[in-house]
Amino acid sequence: MNLSTLLSLAGGLGLFLFGMKLMSVAIEKAAGAKLRRILEKLTTNRFTGMLVGIFFTAAIQSSSACTAMVVSFVNAGLMNLYQAAGVIFGANIGTTVTSQLVSFNFSAVAPLILLIGVLIVMFAKKEQIKQVGEIIVGFGILFVGLETMKNAMSGLKEAPIVVETLSSLKNPILATLIGTAITAVIQSSSVTVSIALLMAQQDLLTLDIILYIILGCNIGATATALLASLSGKKDAKRAALIHFWFNVIGTIVIYIVLAVAKQPVVNGLMAISNNDNGRFVANAHTLIKVFQVIVLFPFLKPIVKLSCACVRGEDKKVGYRTAGQLKYIGEKVVFNPATAVVEVIKELDRMASLASENLNRAMNALITLDEDDIKEVYEVEKNIDYLNHAITNYLVKINQTTLPIEDLKQIGALFHVANDIERIGDHAENIADAAVMRKENGATISKEAQKELGDMLEMVNTNIQYAIDMFVKGDETHMKDIIELEEKIDSKEKELQQNHVDRLTRGECTPEAGMIFSDVVSGLERVGDHANNIAFAIIENNKKIEAEEEASMS
Repeated sequence: MNLSTLLSLAGGLGLFLFGMKLMSVAIEKAAGAKLRRILEKLTTNRFTGMLVGIFFTAAIQSSSACTAMVVSFVNAGLMNLYQAAGVIFGANIGTTVTSQLVSFNFSAVAPLILLIGVLIVMFAKKEQIKQVGEIIVGFGILFVGLETMKNAMSGLKEAPIVVETLSSLKNPILATLIGTAITAVIQSSSVTVSIALLMAQQDLLTLDIILYIILGCNIGATATALLASLSGKKDAKRAALIHFWFNVIGTIVIYIVLAVAKQPVVNGLMAISNNDNGRFVANAHTLIKVFQVIVLFPFLKPIVKLSCACVRGEDKKVGYRTAGQLKYIGEKVVFNPATAVVEVIKELDRMASLASENLNRAMNALITLDEDDIKEVYEVEKNIDYLNHAITNYLVKINQTTLPIEDLKQIGALFHVANDIERIGDHAENIADAAVMRKENGATISKEAQKELGDMLEMVNTNIQYAIDMFVKGDETHMKDIIELEEKIDSKEKELQQNHVDRLTRGECTPEAGMIFSDVVSGLERVGDHANNIAFAIIENNKKIEAEEEASMS
């Protein structure tokens, strides 16, 4: 075996790995947000979760990426362990699509595919089309790398030491361990199985030993999720262990089958593969996974319970009012670009609940002059300021990662939403200041003025709730109501300011109380404006982006 063969093999492997990575990342960037929404909405039961797992992993060409995303979903409380288990089971089937593609010879047209992809990337103006081009480039590079490795491996047959070493690999456990170790390092079972496929095509490995290498690849593929879960919450660790135990138990099942009927299995696989070694490996990979899912699917709940038994206890709960701590983003959260924006939105929802609650607490303090309420307003405002600072820093951080295009476009709007929620908190603090002022100078607010403030606060509360639902859930049911309420709040502010002037004129209100009333009414009107901004942040942001894209195209 000469140096040029080794260099060709290394170069081909490098191209293959780069092509796989480029294609997977480009698919996640182009369609990650849409795939994530499918993952959120269609995983309500185990069976649909499994189907989604198959589709999702086949689309992004990586069970490791899919499982890592599922782990981050569980970590953020967007998915429970039983839903996660269904998706993970499906992901194990979906990952076999890569080996099926590799088994068909696209190498002859790979340079043409690569050229088409490069031309799209170079000349396309829309970002989405460029991402499609990157997917095609990744696909082309992948098969150029495969062809390079295939040619290099043909030279390995002439190296006696290589042939002797590989032919001496007879121990199933050793073969499984080799597959596990290589896949854990590369972090892609698709790559390892593809290498085994090429070696089978060159008759460098026997078909029966390749079956055990495939089993090892499946176990090694769990390393990505296990590593990702280490910094996460306990449920994240449990989700990663579900993937691990599925493959370990599934491997034991296949070991038993092969111990009883290895030759009939090999003969059967060769028969449906038309005696093609490459098709044999691809079909073996797929059928092993399908068989494991069929056998283990009825035992999904026990596997989940086994994972829970391995990771005992519960995490310290972070409620929406817990001060100085992040719940959905932070130290105990598994970072995944495809779910980062979802987690930010949930954190903003928590922050908005705090701000809305604090506004009502401040209004109550203004009327009752309750000292505990006034102190609580100031304490909660500190937490709102902390959340605003932490969320803003996180947005800056994730803006530098490979987010899905759709999510990347929302970053600007999320900055604005965080600022609008923080401003609502500031208005609550201003009202608390007014309560302190009222208490110090003994100003009284008439029953009529109290009722007017209560009526306006009710309108503002409704608008905030509608706005948060529209922003967080994308629920546009109350879009018209939000617009109408905003107009009513503006009119109400003018009406109450005039009523205030009338009371001053009639001598029914002191100047001190009148100033407080006027400031609070103006503050509530501005809160309504901030609620409106929150509701339409994403929609207005998307319109702006579309306008910019149209301008750049013209």
